[in-house]
Amino acid sequence: MAAQRLSSIVSQLTPGQKPMDKITSKNPDDIVITLAIRTPLCKAGKGGLKDVPLDGLAFKILEQVRRKSNLDPQLVEDICMGNVSDAKAAYYVRAATLAAGFPNTTAASSVNRFCSSGLKAVQDIANQIMAGSIEIGVAMGVESMSAGGDRLTRPFVDEILNANQDAADCLQPMGQTSENVGKDFNITREQQDRYAAESYRRAEAAQKAGWFDDEITPITVKMDGKDVTLTRDEGIRPGTTFEGLNKIRPAFPDYGNRSTGGNSSQVTDGAAAVLLMKRSKALELNQPILAKFVGATVAGLAPRIMGIGPTIAVPKLLTKLGITIDDCDVIEVNEAFASMACYCRDTLKLDYKKMNPRGGAIALGHPLGCTGARQIVTGLSECRRQKAKILLTSMCIGTGMGMAGLFVNEQL
Repeated sequence: MAAQRLSSIVSQLTPGQKPMDKITSKNPDDIVITLAIRTPLCKAGKGGLKDVPLDGLAFKILEQVRRKSNLDPQLVEDICMGNVSDAKAAYYVRAATLAAGFPNTTAASSVNRFCSSGLKAVQDIANQIMAGSIEIGVAMGVESMSAGGDRLTRPFVDEILNANQDAADCLQPMGQTSENVGKDFNITREQQDRYAAESYRRAEAAQKAGWFDDEITPITVKMDGKDVTLTRDEGIRPGTTFEGLNKIRPAFPDYGNRSTGGNSSQVTDGAAAVLLMKRSKALELNQPILAKFVGATVAGLAPRIMGIGPTIAVPKLLTKLGITIDDCDVIEVNEAFASMACYCRDTLKLDYKKMNPRGGAIALGHPLGCTGARQIVTGLSECRRQKAKILLTSMCIGTGMGMAGLFVNEQL
């Protein structure tokens, strides 16, 4: 162990070391992922998880973490759950933690940074481990959109509404912000429908090829009073075409005519979880090392065009790390709306073959607080399939923010 630590220090002091060499190096203090799983994503209100409330969904994924990790649950010190829609999430995750077989010495909390809540939970647990506050933690993203509840019940107070336009624009519905992006940057209806058709095609191909099988953990739930085992994502619509999508009526006619139910993310239930610890601890406990967490960052922008947040957050993160977008092998960008996905792809000059190779939220669904963690699970699975090294994930965030994270696949 002393030799490993000395090697780590020397590698950090090596003059002329390239940024990518540092990112891909292996040091005892690295924050690593030893388990990354998710539930199937199910149609909100009518799918397999419609009768499973938030506490039940948190319990189901934590139960799978405990079973699949082969780790003594006594060693897990903290669990953080990203969730958007339920103000009582902190109650639910604490109770679910105890019910799933973790001891009362395992703490729990919830975090809400809108659609990036799952990624924020990963960042929070990683930062705690890095700071020495804890040794092992679980980060989750969990959302029951069947329950709803994320809408504001009143406008902001006058002092906010009258302060400036950006503050007032935080009231704009997400559909309106999508139409703003479409109009401001001339992302046509045709471009959006063609993008959505490709997302569906990729997701259908991935499901048929069994690419999702290693990332999805089957769960058994009660549906209409009967036990049902869920194994597959429900939002994928085989045979979806541009011509079919082009016939769908606009979803937000008060604001524009480019965003539809076919080229926007689906309303979905789901959960994803990631187990984190230092490399030295993983080796000590004989845990499989799937990936290294390199870093994450957040950036703000005008709320009225919140969906282009990845074009702000991604360059910020890459600059901090000293690498370029070309260094990234698999890139997961949240498809909140096709308008935003098209803009981010073109502005960041992404190689479209690298971006969302298994489809994204348009085809798979977007359980709000879950997706930031789900992208990590999906992206790492795709990295393993491709034998690719660098995973970049990014989210747009309601009220005008973007978040990005970088991971190194170690299952080559």
